[in-house]
Amino acid sequence: MGNYTDSPEDNLLNINDKQALNEQEALGVATVERYLLEELDYPVEISVALLQDLHRRAFGRLYDWAGQWRRTVPNVGAYLPPAAARVPQLLYEFVDEVLHRQRQLPPVPTVKEVAGLLAYTHHRLVAIDPFTNGNGRTARLFTNLLAYQYGFQEVILYQRTPGMSRTQYLQAIRQADDYDLSGLQRLISAQLRPLA
Repeated sequence: MGNYTDSPEDNLLNINDKQALNEQEALGVATVERYLLEELDYPVEISVALLQDLHRRAFGRLYDWAGQWRRTVPNVGAYLPPAAARVPQLLYEFVDEVLHRQRQLPPVPTVKEVAGLLAYTHHRLVAIDPFTNGNGRTARLFTNLLAYQYGFQEVILYQRTPGMSRTQYLQAIRQADDYDLSGLQRLISAQLRPLA
């Protein structure tokens, strides 16, 4: 997926320095990570409203569109996300599918079974690209929420710095675009560790 970010002047805090804006976005994401670990009561009922809430919590201090569906088709490289008008329906179908897949899991699922659910969830959210910005980060937060739900630590799919792990992640996403989640499932399986 692309590296699209709003121009700095489009934020509520009137930050015009790209680095400072990135730091504020990272702070918002870290705040949601703490919320997921320390404040949310598990098990959590997965819903479209929950997804919107996570995005709003992460980016609401900076952007008035936080938690709202995008209204345009963004430029994300070679990948063309679905039309903006389809986003709400696709997300309700996505949540229905996640809930269905959760019901198919045994009471104590294996690492491989949880990784399969997380791989589907992560890729599908990235593919729908529901928000104006912050889709990858929101997909990672949602993936971590599900990992916590099943008693696992956070999943770090790649480091933000360029390198082999990011390359492997992007290859796994492209493979999933072709309906093969095995690469992404392997990356996630390698990350799943029980919560202490």
